[in-house]
Amino acid sequence: MSEGVAERQQRGEDREPLEQPGPESAEESEPESAEDREPAEKVTPRPGRPRRRSRVKTVAIAVAALVAAGGVTVATLGLGGNSAAGGDSAGGLPPKTADVARQTLQDTQSADGELGHGPAATVTGRLPGTVTRLPDTGEEITRGQDLYEVDEKPVTLMYGERPAYRALEEGQEGSDVRQLEKNLSKLGYDGFTVDDAYTSGTADAVRAWQEDRGLQETGRVELGRVVFAPGAVRVEGLEAAEGDPASPGRKVLSYTGTDRAVTVALEPADQGLAKKGADVEVTLPDDTTVDGTVDEVSTVIVPGSGQNEEAQTSIEVVVGLKGGKAQKAAGAYTLASVDVAFTAGEREDVLTVPVAALVALEEGGFGVEVVKGKSTRYVPVTTGLFAGGKVEITGDGITEGTTVGMPK
Repeated sequence: MSEGVAERQQRGEDREPLEQPGPESAEESEPESAEDREPAEKVTPRPGRPRRRSRVKTVAIAVAALVAAGGVTVATLGLGGNSAAGGDSAGGLPPKTADVARQTLQDTQSADGELGHGPAATVTGRLPGTVTRLPDTGEEITRGQDLYEVDEKPVTLMYGERPAYRALEEGQEGSDVRQLEKNLSKLGYDGFTVDDAYTSGTADAVRAWQEDRGLQETGRVELGRVVFAPGAVRVEGLEAAEGDPASPGRKVLSYTGTDRAVTVALEPADQGLAKKGADVEVTLPDDTTVDGTVDEVSTVIVPGSGQNEEAQTSIEVVVGLKGGKAQKAAGAYTLASVDVAFTAGEREDVLTVPVAALVALEEGGFGVEVVKGKSTRYVPVTTGLFAGGKVEITGDGITEGTTVGMPK
């Protein structure tokens, strides 16, 4: 390259000038108006389930709050939504289906229980003297038999809900008189009418009973000579020893019923679960289930052990096991931890689907995907009780046997 050329290039004299846009080029660079543009080609979604599902927003919704009233514990559900709820949807069928069923839906809540013979009651002596005989722990005693002895004279067990509180003799009236007469009749004594009146006939029957028991034949039943319990008893423990002084107010022994029973301690907030007479289901350690009934419900207050420790309150529930089969199954265990299922809610004769069949609709609420032939549509539903993986639903056209979509 010559020196002159190099110098010119250095000074920029040989460079081509940049073309400046003129008026015409400026006009050409203005954007097109919307009217002048060619319309963009519309893209039609390819039919098929994947494209249809793009309109159904899949979400994971925690339903704990939703089903809290029904007592169901569900972690999360994959739910779908469709803004065109109620309309037919194009595309493939769901991977699985289920049929709407009509059933009684029960929501159960479980609690730990202790299998034994139920809570123990205490026998307190009312007669002065010396304890001369006591039963063995675990011994079962029935109506008319000796519970223990004072001064070699028996204290007899009879059945009844009302505890003895007075001596009984001719001329008295009351429910305790009826209770005594009923027992005398069951033991084979007669000559009186079972009622509230202690008549001369009752006194004669008492004398016959006293003779058979080796007691002085007075026709009068002294206070403490008879102990009333709801039924046959099993000696749970001894509070006295043979040879100890017997005096009014002194504890002698404790007893339970002879049937197997379950004791459950509930929090006060759960008291509504346990209603006397309600049916429950008991699961034994070998996973055998037996039927039970709530026999007793009581409030237990345990005082605090320290000055600053508050008393603890719990609800003690005694569950009786129903029938000989249940008693036999439970008889294999002396003491055991069991599971007790209480019914927290029940809905009879309702339409149900698996909880997983619910879809969340974009416009709010829940629905199900109704499958008919080779097409499906989303139908909004109202939910009711959630229990055991099922949910109660009602909705337009939802009947027993309706087929609904399910996730994989």
